Amino acid sequence: MSSASENGTAGSIRGGRRDRDEEGRARNARPRDGLGRPLPYGAEGVDRQPEGVVRTPADTVAEAQALLDAGRPFHAHEVFEDAWKSGPEEERRLWRGLAQTAVGLTHAARGNLTGGARLLRRGAGHVEEWCRGAGRDGVHGMDLTAVAAWARALAADVEEARGPLDPRAHAPHLRGD
Repeated sequence: MSSASENGTAGSIRGGRRDRDEEGRARNARPRDGLGRPLPYGAEGVDRQPEGVVRTPADTVAEAQALLDAGRPFHAHEVFEDAWKSGPEEERRLWRGLAQTAVGLTHAARGNLTGGARLLRRGAGHVEEWCRGAGRDGVHGMDLTAVAAWARALAADVEEARGPLDPRAHAPHLRGD
């Protein structure tokens, strides 16, 4: 009897060997759906968000908003995570909070309602904490008070939901438009 790792069906192991990126780091090369869930090798997936991209804050907000509007909050989370990891220290809590709200929406869209609500609230808390510490309600064109309010209201809706939420219908408006 062969094991899952020998026949290439477990995690990021394919044919007994791990998928690796150019630098030799383990990476799962399986295609992903629009919510970031792995699909079988050879299946048609959506383009993955490149990791480790350094963007201007304006580009980060614009790209994340486009992904959120397209119903791809998992991919928006990757954009926020890049800003969190590469941005100035004083903004890391903000970008981490935004990434957590995007992951919360991802979980809610996947049907993990408990995890979705929890991450939406945690992300809202980080955004609100950043605002208090910075002494302002917005930065980089974002209306952070509105974003935190959106996350908290959506968390309450998620707790009442009976199934997965449509991520397009529940996407935030980062600029408060």
